[in-house]
Amino acid sequence: MTTTTTIRLTKELKARIARAAERAGKTPHSFILEAIAEKAELVEKRADFDAEADARFARIVESGRTLAWTDLRHYLEAHLAGK
Repeated sequence: MTTTTTIRLTKELKARIARAAERAGKTPHSFILEAIAEKAELVEKRADFDAEADARFARIVESGRTLAWTDLRHYLEAHLAGK
């Protein structure tokens, strides 16, 4: 099911969208829909990332367990070297 939403664009932005849509081989309508979907996905992914970071930080605070940067760096270098 689809619904209608009205957005107001400046003439300049409308022209930019039309040019970009033409270059992409899309209609301005489909170009706008794709851009909105991409932005929504980006915001959702960022929210997931932030939630995971908050959860991990809470576990660090609760446990007090961390790794020293030098230890982690040595691990990563060995991993990249296939060891």
